[in-house]
Amino acid sequence: MKKILITGKNSYIGTSVEKWLLREPDKYSVDTIDMKDSSWKVKDFSEYDVVFHVAGIAHVSSDPKMEDLYYKVNRDLTVEVAKKAKSEGIKQFIFMSSIIVYGDSTSSKRIIDRDTIPTPSNFYGDSKLQAEKGIDPLNSDDFKIVIVRPPMIYGKGSKGNYPKLSKLAKKTPIFPNLKNERSMLHIDNLCEFIKVMVDQEESGLYFPQNKEYVMTSNLVQTISKVNENNLIMTKLFNPIIKRMYRFNVINKIFGNLVYDRSLSEYSKANYQIRSFEQSIELTEK
Repeated sequence: MKKILITGKNSYIGTSVEKWLLREPDKYSVDTIDMKDSSWKVKDFSEYDVVFHVAGIAHVSSDPKMEDLYYKVNRDLTVEVAKKAKSEGIKQFIFMSSIIVYGDSTSSKRIIDRDTIPTPSNFYGDSKLQAEKGIDPLNSDDFKIVIVRPPMIYGKGSKGNYPKLSKLAKKTPIFPNLKNERSMLHIDNLCEFIKVMVDQEESGLYFPQNKEYVMTSNLVQTISKVNENNLIMTKLFNPIIKRMYRFNVINKIFGNLVYDRSLSEYSKANYQIRSFEQSIELTEK
């Protein structure tokens, strides 16, 4: 049996992975720990095989006053937890980073591959990248580090941009039909990926994503269909939208940001268990 400690109690990803693993209680035991105060420092890590470090501040603010806090939590806390885990005999440390280490989406097609150099465009992305750099030297045969750089994660109960698009898709009668490509990752595919990392006792840098790239227009249309909303797609607004990519909100909705599919292939097991359409049905119902 593998014993896993998840940092970030009550987090969406942490809770989802916990529930996913505990479907097989004979194979996994899972505990979670809150990192909001210093009580975690006296927690005995030695009884666990794996630490799954999810605790962190999400990409919710660009206020310069928040910058120090982002680095304190996303970078410094990660390094401190990893050092404690290694010193107490943990065999594997899994860290949730983000595709945002490569910067924001763009108006033109953008494909990230092995040669793409991370260029964070904000302190959220940079704090994640600095955390990666801080824990990488700790990697060894006895302390295997897995760094996960997922794209946008979505699923039932998720936060971020997906629920905003979902709300819009359920109400709007019309939506722009504009071509773009985004990598996305359904929560079940992420949970299965983490399970595979634990089972295979992996180390290294990974880029999990759904099998399919997602076009925002198709995403909204699929959500609308699942919710039986009659949505009209139109290209009428495309020229206006293309001139508005400089605005962050437009770029977030219609920008391009994908991983090369080869980056996300994993030969030892199939973690991409949910298709795009199936994932939307599971998320909406």
